[in-house]
Amino acid sequence: MECVILAAGEGKRMRPLTAQRPKVMLPVANRPILEHLMVAASEAGIKKFVFVVGYGEREIRNYFKNGKAWNVSIRYVTQRQQLGTSDALKATEGLTSGKFLLMNGDMIVSASDLATLCAMEAPVMGIHKTDHPQDFGVVTCENGLITGLEEKSQHPKSDLINAGVYLFDQTIYPLISAVGLSCRGEYELTDALDLMITEGQLAAYPLKVWLDMGYPWDLLDANTRLLSVLSPVQEGVVEDGVTIHGAVSIGAGTVIKAGTYIEGPCVIGKDCKIGPHAYIRPGTAVGDRCHIGHSSELKNSIIMPETKIPHFNYLGDSIVGSGCNFGAGTKLANVRHDHGVIKVCGKSTGRKKFGAIVGDNVQFGINCSVNVGTVIGSDSNIAPHSFVEGWIEEKTNIQS
Repeated sequence: MECVILAAGEGKRMRPLTAQRPKVMLPVANRPILEHLMVAASEAGIKKFVFVVGYGEREIRNYFKNGKAWNVSIRYVTQRQQLGTSDALKATEGLTSGKFLLMNGDMIVSASDLATLCAMEAPVMGIHKTDHPQDFGVVTCENGLITGLEEKSQHPKSDLINAGVYLFDQTIYPLISAVGLSCRGEYELTDALDLMITEGQLAAYPLKVWLDMGYPWDLLDANTRLLSVLSPVQEGVVEDGVTIHGAVSIGAGTVIKAGTYIEGPCVIGKDCKIGPHAYIRPGTAVGDRCHIGHSSELKNSIIMPETKIPHFNYLGDSIVGSGCNFGAGTKLANVRHDHGVIKVCGKSTGRKKFGAIVGDNVQFGINCSVNVGTVIGSDSNIAPHSFVEGWIEEKTNIQS
């Protein structure tokens, strides 16, 4: 059986984190979203994959290559224009045989769910119950069959949503070939699904595990979930005088210097320099070749590779891109004085603790203060002693 994964989109709601990488390559627990998804399918017994790529495809191809490192085989199809999910699936015709699994590339699911789904008779749609169905495509079900699909609505008909996981067979290809352009100017897979629903053919399977990656703060939720089942590995050097509590994974070539205190679960990548006297708190993922230095504190954050947080810094509940540098004393706030829910550009994060979203190659001067819910575009330069809040466009130079 093959698994088709749709990985062609940019993920504009993830900007600025997707300015230099596709959404599916954003790291969670120090591995790309797409890798977590592929590994889950592999553990469910699938060894043949087809990746539909487009935006940032070179990074996906260079990272996964032919799949040999994971004991799977990967073939690639390029979707040159983003013309919808039906168009993306149509590009895989001839690369699948019999039943196959289809998944959106921007979510986390479990191997056990996929194994159960693959044992069913096609066609099947994976569904999931949520407390905010208005943000998704909603489904209605009766006696194990999908009876209706509804686009995003402020008054959804149920709390069940289309999870973007499907089991199809070859009969799907003639259906998607008959699909016309939608009002959004795309070829929508949901139009083909409507034909199945009309015939009473589309079964429903409730997924027990499903984590969506719609917005940057969703990465933090997934990061926490995946780190909670982390198997600790220590391949680096831990000096005398370091305190480690809980599950902590340390990559090869990393040095943890004396006086550092680390509370798991957390993961630290390869060739990092941590400390001396750094404090890393639970829920933190530090990418490869990072420097977390003297008296710096990190909590429940994702730090991408080659970022330096070297002196007297604090980062809480934040996502920081690659190649950033924090001047001494620069801090990212993560809680409002009234303890209210934090918004980013008017959009609620649903979180009372959330810091900032920092793009790639952002350079901070000393003693900068970044307010909650701030977004800083890639390649920006922030002058010493600056107060930063709101949405900062890419390549902005902020003068003190």
